[in-house]
Amino acid sequence: MKNRPLPFERDIYDLEQRLEIMEQQPDPSKETISAISNMRKEIVRLRKEVFMNLDPWQGVQVARHENRPQMLDYLDMIFDEFVELHGDRAYGDDRAMLTGFARIDGRKVLLVGQHKGRNLKERTTHNYGMAHPEGYRKAIQKMQLAAKYNLPIISLIDTAGAYPGIGAEERGQAYQIAMNLREMSRLGTPVICAVIGEGGSGGALGIGVGNYVCMMQYAYYFVISPEGCAGILWKHVKHADKAAKALRFTGPDLLEFGVVDSVVPEPFGGAHQHPRQAATNLKIEILNALKKFDGMTPDELIQQRYERFRKIGVFEEHAAQVPQDPK
Repeated sequence: MKNRPLPFERDIYDLEQRLEIMEQQPDPSKETISAISNMRKEIVRLRKEVFMNLDPWQGVQVARHENRPQMLDYLDMIFDEFVELHGDRAYGDDRAMLTGFARIDGRKVLLVGQHKGRNLKERTTHNYGMAHPEGYRKAIQKMQLAAKYNLPIISLIDTAGAYPGIGAEERGQAYQIAMNLREMSRLGTPVICAVIGEGGSGGALGIGVGNYVCMMQYAYYFVISPEGCAGILWKHVKHADKAAKALRFTGPDLLEFGVVDSVVPEPFGGAHQHPRQAATNLKIEILNALKKFDGMTPDELIQQRYERFRKIGVFEEHAAQVPQDPK
């Protein structure tokens, strides 16, 4: 599927269309060949310039791009095999939340993640990646199974949030997410979490209590969407760009706050432009993270995870310096 240009990419796509026309000429002259070469360089230069200076709202648009790699895409590009595990043994099998045993570089792991879907049929099946309580119940049950057999857990986070429907609330949505937070904090096995697109509030945190948390460069990890924040503070969604800046939910900000441990670089143009390069970068990050926790005991892993989350939000207060009255 051809990538749809984002609003700030119009100039780049105009150049690419002109380049495509020039490249289709059957017998190009030396001047045309030279112009094609120069135009290719200009497209690369312009794309780098644009993507090195994205504001937070533009970053949100990249994270939401319809062709951005999702959980099943990374499954195919990063993991060697996958055996899916279904159901929560209580209500049903939530397709928004996928779980199963996998191998990465020959190493056995448990893979958990949200999948949004590409077309309408797939999105309806996976509920746009917004899990119900049974999805979170399935996830924690499979994580506990992995801990029993000393298998590391890889969590790929990509959701606008947990599903807020009446049925989900009646079946204990908030309660189940709270249970996941508690039970994940007690897992005696390494938990590596990666935000690959949207990391929406409790819906993301319900599978996001890890020993190591990273995020893709153009992903964002938030307590409320920019549109929701704009509706509350400025009473209109048109101020979403202002809200995105105020929320400080991009990789550099969250790295500074200690919410994430690293930001995984994406190719210029975003992961949807070069999915395999993005997948390679993420795979390297996951493997390096797994190595950090080799040899640690269950108690050490639990303590490290506890200390990691206890540090988030810590700040220092200093007494104000009152200037002396000159005499």
